[in-house]
Amino acid sequence: MNEEERLQELLDYKILDTEPDSDLDELVEIASAICDTPISLITLIDDKRQWFKAKKGIEVEETDRNDAFCRYSFDKPHEVLVVEDSLKDNRFNTNPLVLGDPNIRFYAGAPLITPKGNVMGNLCILDKQPRKITRSQQRALQLLAKKTMDNLNNRKKVLEQDKTIEANISRLKKLTNQAPGTIYQFEMSPQGHYRFTFISEGIHEVHPILAPDILKSDANKIFEAVHPADLDFVLESIRISAEELSLWDIEFRVLLDGRTSWQRGISRPEKLVDGTIVWYGMFQNINRIKEYEQALEQISFDISHILRRPITTIQGLTDIIQQEKLDEKAFKKYSALIKEVSEELDVFTRRLHTTYAEKHKRIGRR
Repeated sequence: MNEEERLQELLDYKILDTEPDSDLDELVEIASAICDTPISLITLIDDKRQWFKAKKGIEVEETDRNDAFCRYSFDKPHEVLVVEDSLKDNRFNTNPLVLGDPNIRFYAGAPLITPKGNVMGNLCILDKQPRKITRSQQRALQLLAKKTMDNLNNRKKVLEQDKTIEANISRLKKLTNQAPGTIYQFEMSPQGHYRFTFISEGIHEVHPILAPDILKSDANKIFEAVHPADLDFVLESIRISAEELSLWDIEFRVLLDGRTSWQRGISRPEKLVDGTIVWYGMFQNINRIKEYEQALEQISFDISHILRRPITTIQGLTDIIQQEKLDEKAFKKYSALIKEVSEELDVFTRRLHTTYAEKHKRIGRR
């Protein structure tokens, strides 16, 4: 037996010093009932002690490891350890648990075997007088020991799954907090109450005083950041999305340090069995997009209004040239006018190009 490996596996179960388990308490009750003994235990042995996970007929929680009967099962994991009279057994006749309380004279224990073959302890029965045990009772103890290990193994799997889930949640949280914008899970109860069950740290981009903890305790705080002129529109869009289970995809303004900032909210709703509507989505800052759109609108205005005069002038001159018979003097006159307008048009288009380039560069830096 590799004691270091056995102890490590025992620690991996995270079972030592845990609260009582009703299922395991029932197993020791059954063991005493089958074998008609006043005391029954589920014992676990670490490097210093024998600790009782479940017990019947005894008050102490643990004993010294050196006094434990079940340590003799370590090298015989598939046998029931039977001591019919401890005073006649040289291994136990000087044991404090035999000579003193609880005055053990009879002991029978079935090993608790891990999947790796290590013995963590025993499911055992004890009596204060010598006695015998039948083969069928020994078999019953082994079956109860197996049930005990089934319980412990299932518990260990759940703990490992919880640990994996926690690790995945931690990694996901780190990823979402690094993602641009705000990722969230937002709920509306059948009674119309709002709640954020998850929201990433990116919420600070929407408003510096908002934080995930604040919004989880009071989801309505999010609406305080919305521009008053857009609040009714935002609330109505949420109502429609919930009613129709349609994609919520809107652009709205928020107040950020006294300034107006544009946000886009997009999420897909889902209706739960209890009537709760859940949205999974994100907020994004779209100030750059809005500024770019405004720059394009200004350029379109400049093209449609400011360029109209020189273009109209050129068109008029070309009509005159086409309709009249011009002598050399008149032709030079109109050619000079066309050149003048063309130069004016060239100056303006160059200025327009410079303005556009500066706006594009400024927006890209933000």
